[in-house]
Amino acid sequence: MDIERPPNLRTPGTEPGPATSPGGAGIGGPPPPINALAELVADLIAATGLVPADKLAQVRSAAGMGSFAHALVEQNVASSEGLARTLAARYQVSLVDLALTGVQDEASGEIALHVLERLVAIPYALEDGTLKVAVGDPGNIQGIDELRLATRYPLEIGVAARDDIFVEIRRLARASEAFGARAAAVEGELELEEEEEETDDLEVDDGISDAPLVRLVNSVIFQAAEDGASDVHFEPQEDALLVRFRVDGVLHEVQRIPKRMMPGVLTRLKVLAKLDIAERRKPQDGRISLNAAAAGRTLDVRVATLPTVEGESIVMRLLDKSKKAPTLEELGMSDEMRGSLEVLIRKPTGALLVTGPTGSGKSTTLYAALTEINRPEINIITVEDPVEYRLGGVNQVQINQKAGLTFATALRSILRSDPDVVMVGEIRDGETAKISIEAALTGHLVLSTLHTNDAPQALTRLGEMGVEPFLIGAAVSAVLAQRLARKLCTHCCEMYQPSVDELMKARVSREVAAASDGMVFYRKKGCPRCNQSGYKGRIGVYQLLTMSEQLESLAVTKASREDIERAAIGEGMRTLWDDGLAKVAAGLTSIEELARVSI
Repeated sequence: MDIERPPNLRTPGTEPGPATSPGGAGIGGPPPPINALAELVADLIAATGLVPADKLAQVRSAAGMGSFAHALVEQNVASSEGLARTLAARYQVSLVDLALTGVQDEASGEIALHVLERLVAIPYALEDGTLKVAVGDPGNIQGIDELRLATRYPLEIGVAARDDIFVEIRRLARASEAFGARAAAVEGELELEEEEEETDDLEVDDGISDAPLVRLVNSVIFQAAEDGASDVHFEPQEDALLVRFRVDGVLHEVQRIPKRMMPGVLTRLKVLAKLDIAERRKPQDGRISLNAAAAGRTLDVRVATLPTVEGESIVMRLLDKSKKAPTLEELGMSDEMRGSLEVLIRKPTGALLVTGPTGSGKSTTLYAALTEINRPEINIITVEDPVEYRLGGVNQVQINQKAGLTFATALRSILRSDPDVVMVGEIRDGETAKISIEAALTGHLVLSTLHTNDAPQALTRLGEMGVEPFLIGAAVSAVLAQRLARKLCTHCCEMYQPSVDELMKARVSREVAAASDGMVFYRKKGCPRCNQSGYKGRIGVYQLLTMSEQLESLAVTKASREDIERAAIGEGMRTLWDDGLAKVAAGLTSIEELARVSI
């Protein structure tokens, strides 16, 4: 059935009328069949010619009798924002950017949360007696009629990206949960949390923490999962318990929990991590496993406590077990560097070392390399602490210090298990370094990480750890140094022409600054989508040192880092700063961010 003209859904202050299109139903009439709506959207997509016919047929099959629009996003054929734009134009309704317009508390409370979740809708404004509601699927006429019945106000319907609507719905759910927890705690409620079927560690009933505190802690953890935080800090202050999230490598204050609630919150966290709640004088380590289904993340949380003068500080490291390992193309390397790296990791022997400070994405790079070379013909074994990604077809070993399973002991066992490729999560000591280097010389490809500031320093560092210099030169194939720089927000970054003085203040040499005079760069501005930070997401900055005869000779003679660096640059190696400047010139990051992360 062909719908020639869609019904106009912008009817503030009026009740829905009769059918307005010759081929379909109006907003007050019976909704057209779901298949007809799917065909309408499919015809719109097919007319653009941007999606191959076979891919479109696959989406149709995946949609079934459900939402074809939702299937387009699920199959990565269209973005949530692009689909919202298309639907808004087709149904002649306004396109709503919830990140920019915001959601008024007065409006969001007008319709029950469970109704909004089911219909994928969010009331975002209440103006002149009209409730403005953003929906994900304006073709769901029955759902829109249900929204009309759920409020006393006339509706004005707009279309927003489904992802943005779900973000706001989850924010409302967290806010409701946290408000209830705070109110109950202030009133001194002590009712116990009802027992439910155990699904994850957040449902542990310790008999100590009361229900309001349980809900408060849960809301903080789920908010961290929703915001994509890598770490959560609970830091006792003189007047409150400060909660901070590390997002994109930078800490942000999220909330301050009243001082009187601090003991209960810290106790609850220690119970979840299976720590001794009576021990407050010594540091402790634990873990929590949980399923943050609302945020779409399965998390393994590492918990560390540290006694301070104001009380115990707790830091939680969130590891997303459900996250898919990236590919080399997604890391942000230049085409030339990625090509060189692909050649290196396909060699049958040798050692590739990835270096950088903590949190610079070293393990992620190794996972991308493993994903590239993973195939049934080879045996890949990893030893990690912790296992951050789950890779199909790869044997992954988790370090267990309490059981005596260290990197060195695990590595010895791995080498007796007929591996072709061995990935060592981190070279922490001389014993692990020696075994790894010897494995690279005995017919294995070894991938590992090391803590050094740049690539040339990795060669001298191995010598300091007790590895024989002649082994270093023979075994190491390449060293990749990296940093993670925050990406400029594409919605608000602005162009500008930096002066020579500005470039020099950002640690650019006078010669490079003079050569760059007049070039157009980009800088941060800030908008609601990036939380006014000007940045969203991160990208890698890399330095690849490939071993050569000259560098091997320098390693054997225990040459200094400076000598190795000069020789490598002479052979074409780029510094971290050079690679970062190329990304600044491409508009991916800013000169200030590059100066923050580079040495």
